[in-house]
Formats: sequence, structure tokens, C-alpha cells
Amino acid sequence: MAKDQNETQDDGPGGPQGGSQTNEAPRKGKEGKGKEAEGEWQEGRYEDPIADLPGFHQTSSLIAIAGHPLHAMSVAFPIALTFCTFGADLFYWWTGDSFWARAALWAAGMAFLIGVAAAFTGTLELLFVPGIRVRAAAWTHAGIAVVLLSILGANWGYRLYGYEEAVLPYGILLSGFSVFMVGATGWHGGKLVFDYHLGTSETGS
Repeated sequence: MAKDQNETQDDGPGGPQGGSQTNEAPRKGKEGKGKEAEGEWQEGRYEDPIADLPGFHQTSSLIAIAGHPLHAMSVAFPIALTFCTFGADLFYWWTGDSFWARAALWAAGMAFLIGVAAAFTGTLELLFVPGIRVRAAAWTHAGIAVVLLSILGANWGYRLYGYEEAVLPYGILLSGFSVFMVGATGWHGGKLVFDYHLGTSETGS
């Protein structure tokens, strides 16, 4: 008789089985809330804090002719001329022919002047296109480009007072550093166009 009463009490709400079920319910509830909160935290971690700003998605170029962005068109020239300057310096170092030193002078000068024009169009895009202006990556690209222009200007100005004597050693060093900076600027600018679609045209298919 006492044994039956003990078994009845064990099977009741306060018994081992009933107690474990009662304790499991709050624990499952806490685990569910914890997973839900973790999911919300992971989802919020990838949200862009500037995505809700006015004009965030307005990234098409405003400085363009017939839908062709001027900045993207003009940057190719200083890039090519910077490599030409470095190549001409290398050829002068190898051959000693003054033709290559004179060619490097002209290439350095045109790289700087056309680079200034390209920087002007890029600055207009940065200031007047809301989707470009609010992105930090665009300002980083602009800062790198300013450093590049400074090096190109120094490389050209140094050669104006004797283009042959300027090649070795400082002229060729400036040209080599210019090539490195062009690579960094071009790589970053390419990411802005291909990854973020900044400064592109809406008329393209």
C-alpha cells in the first residue's frame, strides 16, 4: 500500500518525470529567446548605417557627355602616361640616349596636367552625386588620387631644370613610385565602379 502511494507521488507533477518536464519548459523558452536574439544581432551586424540616407542609391554620373562619364574616360590617359614616363626613364638608364630623357619629361608633364583634369571631374562627381558623397570609400579613393597627383607634379617639376640630369637617381625613383601609386589608385577606383557601381551611367544596358 505504501509502495503504491510512493509510485503515485513519483508520477505526479512534483515527481521526477513531472519535475523534469516543468523545468525543461523554461529552459527551452530561454534557449529560443537566446537564438532569436542572436539571429537579430547577426542580421543587424551587416546593415549599412548610411543606407537610409537620402540619395544613397543615386550613384549614376552627373558629369558626363551623352551618357559617358568624363572621369572614367579621362583617367586612362594619366595612367598610361605614368607608365610611359617610367619606361622612358628605364630606356635612358639603359641606353644613355637623351631622346628617352626628353620623352620622359613630356610624358611626366602630360600625366600631371591630364591628371589634374581627371581629378577635377572626379571631385565634381564626389561633391554633386549623393550616393558617391556619402560613401567613405569614395573619399578614400580621392585622398589616394591627391597623393598621386602630388608625386606626378613633383616628378615633372624636377625635370624642368635639366631633364637628363634629373633621371638618375631621383627621377626614376619618382617614376617608379608613381607607377605604384597609379596601381593603388586604379585598383581602388575599379572597385568603386565594379563593386559599388559609382559614377556609372544609367543609359547603359
